[in-house]
Amino acid sequence: MTLPPWHALGVDETFAALSSSASGLSSAAARERLERDGPNALTERRGASWARKLAEQFFQPLVVVLIGAAALSIFLGDLVDAAVIAAVVVLNGLIGFFQEYRAEQSIAALSKTILTEATVLRDGRLQRIPSEQLVKGDVAALQPGDTVPADLRLFDVRDLKVEEAGLTGESTPSHKRVTILPADTGAGDRENMAFAGSAVTYGVARGVVVAVGDATETGRIAGLMAATTALETPLTRRIAQLSRVLVWLILGLAGALFLVEWMRGASLVTTFEASVALAVGAIPEGLPAAVTILLAVGVSSMARRGALIRRLPAVETLGETTVICSDKTGTLTENQMTVTMIAAAGETFTFTGVGFDGAGELRRDGVRTEPGVSAALLETLRAGALCNDARITGADASLKVEGDPTEAALTVAARKAGLDEASLAPFRRLDVVPFESAHMYMASLHEGPGGVTLYVKGSSDALLRRCIERLEPGGESGAFDEAAIHREVDSLAARGLRVLVMARRSFPPGKRNASHEDVERLTFLGLAGMIDPPREGVRQAVAACLSAGIQVKMITGDHAATAAAIANELGLEGARGGTGRLHAITGRELAAMPEQELAEAAAGVAVFARVAPEQKLSLVRALQSRGHIVAMTGDGVNDAPALKKADIGIAMGRNGTDVARSASSMILTDDNFATIAAAVEEGRAIHDNLVKFIAWSLPTNGGEGIVLLAAVLFGTALPVLPVQLLWVNLATALLGTALIFEPREPGLMKRHPRAAKASILDRNLGIRTALVSLAVGSAAFGCFNWAQMQGLSGEASRTIAVNTIVVVEVGYLFACRSLVLPSWRIGFFTNHGVWIGAAAMLVVQLAFTYAPIMNRLFHTSPIDLWWWGVMTAAGLLMFLLAEAKKAWTARARRRE
Repeated sequence: MTLPPWHALGVDETFAALSSSASGLSSAAARERLERDGPNALTERRGASWARKLAEQFFQPLVVVLIGAAALSIFLGDLVDAAVIAAVVVLNGLIGFFQEYRAEQSIAALSKTILTEATVLRDGRLQRIPSEQLVKGDVAALQPGDTVPADLRLFDVRDLKVEEAGLTGESTPSHKRVTILPADTGAGDRENMAFAGSAVTYGVARGVVVAVGDATETGRIAGLMAATTALETPLTRRIAQLSRVLVWLILGLAGALFLVEWMRGASLVTTFEASVALAVGAIPEGLPAAVTILLAVGVSSMARRGALIRRLPAVETLGETTVICSDKTGTLTENQMTVTMIAAAGETFTFTGVGFDGAGELRRDGVRTEPGVSAALLETLRAGALCNDARITGADASLKVEGDPTEAALTVAARKAGLDEASLAPFRRLDVVPFESAHMYMASLHEGPGGVTLYVKGSSDALLRRCIERLEPGGESGAFDEAAIHREVDSLAARGLRVLVMARRSFPPGKRNASHEDVERLTFLGLAGMIDPPREGVRQAVAACLSAGIQVKMITGDHAATAAAIANELGLEGARGGTGRLHAITGRELAAMPEQELAEAAAGVAVFARVAPEQKLSLVRALQSRGHIVAMTGDGVNDAPALKKADIGIAMGRNGTDVARSASSMILTDDNFATIAAAVEEGRAIHDNLVKFIAWSLPTNGGEGIVLLAAVLFGTALPVLPVQLLWVNLATALLGTALIFEPREPGLMKRHPRAAKASILDRNLGIRTALVSLAVGSAAFGCFNWAQMQGLSGEASRTIAVNTIVVVEVGYLFACRSLVLPSWRIGFFTNHGVWIGAAAMLVVQLAFTYAPIMNRLFHTSPIDLWWWGVMTAAGLLMFLLAEAKKAWTARARRRE
């Protein structure tokens, strides 16, 4: 017989199912269950071994071709060439390995969240034990400050509140009570359960352990993470696609060259040498290293802007993001409840500032005011501060809240209005009626200058019906309209505010005790509206993302009204209800949707509330199935699986859990959603610079290939030797790194994201590469043959051909600083690295040409100086032609 979920069972049924009782287990029974079921700890799951990660670096298509070329060089006896190729392969592999290798820490971080001490009832007495020794059927006791050690079905509760934001996304502590709930109740609404890893903020309780280790809600999330595989990023997909195209192209050309030479009767060794030369020359050996350097530079740049990158490809992925799915609590909002308004005696007062640090002021009609302007306002603030058990200690980064965040918000509001501890000291507390979920209010009895007063705060449903009058601004009593106040409460709640009613009752001197019977015939003081407010700068960041063609979606465990209110305030765009405000879909509604409808909702709706962890994962998958590049932000345990599954997971560095940080690709060190917009801009700039590098480097290899093919077709000697090709490739790869430091182009955040399936080598770039390759090859082959006709030696002619390739590429380098804008628009001297690189390349090529040792190693020879003038003219012509092509393309686009 299958039992219903624990939250759907009665207390007696739960004890019977666990063979336990309210008196707990005996030590002997606990030991037996521990041996049978294992400890209350999460199973550690390890990632791939370091050897496998290292081996994977050498199975990329371009690398395989290079390894094959090195093997052929050894077979043909060209050990120097083989050594150089092998060195390049090993270096690139090691760079990739050390940048990408990381241990899987997510499960270890989850383990830390539940390895605590627990108070347990065994052998009829309370005792402290390591939480990993807890077993199903144990009775655990909870009090403020405790971390819940396992999943508990509560059976004895006294005003218990549990902070579950890290697990459910709920921004305020959850009230707990003993009840039976429907089987389909979501985790965030299970009032009779306390989950492992959550924190007790108020009250006491006892519960029976119903799940330990991997079977807990936290453990289930760990399982989701272990079963979630990290996706390839757009960058890795595009580099792989480009590599496959280049491999087939290079192998095809090498095969054609081999066939032509063999049909001409050339020796097998000569034919192999020519084919290897073509393969080595056409392969962009510097591409993997350049990509790694580019991303590493991006990591440093993003770190300066508050974003710490944990996986290199995430740098570029940010620039391709089409959807950002953000948790609300602690990500879009401060995760600090803040009183934003007080409604008292028909007037509305507002507060500036957010959070618990006390910065801000009280205002009426936008102008700073004092609480003394209205007796009703003053008493409302005083009630919130006195009927309160929260304490705020420390300041700035060390600020700490002890107690309920809602009460802390009331304390901060009183301080903003000038009611500090000194001004409240004369009101000595005599007694208190603690908050109970059955009554939904708290009351405290005070003796002060005005006599004995009972201050009460609580829900509107509980207190408004107990009020008989209201306090007027001058301090006198006035008529109380309960229906009008209820309408005001509903209006505030629709804006996402949590509303508390403040009231009081005066007693004659001598009263020293308070009870529930005293909470009658109250004087209504006012309403306090509070919310977990949006972070500063987030609205602007959302607007920047929308302007960049990036959708922003809120996926939270919080209530729908609160989520929709924050989303409207932030300016999110999505499906709207009849009122014109954003429509929120709940987790329960998502659970009832078929797959197709879920995908449509994921694409069209901007707000998802009361969402379970696996539903966050489903939403990410649904968006990815529609071709979106998804970034997921979050800070809690409940965000971890979706963070790992997303194309890029973004965790909070300050207030995020270890679990979320370990599952992420990027960490925001300032916990500021606004940093994401800056990181997206940085990612787009990095992608731009990567494309520029490829657009510049491929014609070098293409030009070399054309030189060799032309030599074969026209039956001339090879204009460039294999060892010289390696020199050109490595030297120009270093020169091309200057493009990595190219400043961001204007209007970067006005573009729409690049299509997820778009190739790096698109049609325009392919045509550009072919034309420039033809120009480079023609220039080099032409200069080689001109030199031959002048009677120069083979060494001198090849030296001219090599230098022609390099000088023409330098000219093209300056044109590649922008593939769209003319060079004068971006400024000729905004990237000093290009000029330094060009000067360094000139020095190196002079050494290549005139240094005796270089002449011996690379079979070169000194040349007359006038040849440098010819080559410089070719380089300048290349620059002018590339600039003309950009201008022609721009005019064509304007006509469209």
